[in-house]
Amino acid sequence: MAGLFITLEGGDGAGKTTQSEMLAGWLEERGHEVVRTREPGGTTLGVELRKLLLHGGSVDPRAEALLYAADRAQHVATIVRPALERDAVVVQDRYIDSSLAYQGAGRVLNVEDVRRISAWATEELQPELTVLLDIAPEAAAARRVARGGTADRLESEATEFHQSVRDGFRALAKADPHRFLVLDATLPPEELHLQIVGRVSALLSR
Repeated sequence: MAGLFITLEGGDGAGKTTQSEMLAGWLEERGHEVVRTREPGGTTLGVELRKLLLHGGSVDPRAEALLYAADRAQHVATIVRPALERDAVVVQDRYIDSSLAYQGAGRVLNVEDVRRISAWATEELQPELTVLLDIAPEAAAARRVARGGTADRLESEATEFHQSVRDGFRALAKADPHRFLVLDATLPPEELHLQIVGRVSALLSR
């Protein structure tokens, strides 16, 4: 496939939405078709699964992992792969690494089991760049409070859960440094944006 697949990862409140918006705008200014999307919720099916996963009642950890994988399979088949095949740049909020961090490290499921489920669901599609916006759980929680609104089911988890998720993301980045760009999410948004587009520029010029 000729397109470029970029994902943004990190805990809730890390600033993924802000950076994906800025990156999409930068790419569009340079003439690229950009498909900006997210998981869960990037498809009609995903919208319904998002409601269940983030705003529904209690979900068993294994069921949770399978529902995320179902969303991901539909999303890749109907949105991501078609975009890449027509040479678009996909800028996506969350992907497989979120499942490995949240359901693996956070829910204490076997990470390799979660990885296998998602690999099968996506036919092993991997992003060429994953931007990890790293932030301490306490700082992320303060941001969520400042922006208002009702916390979803994952955001409402204890600090210990969010610390496990952060540790999970960091471990993933350490194991795959070629794919990951790890940034301090407390830096000014403009500074983060410059670091991201520096890496993306190198990929586009290959």
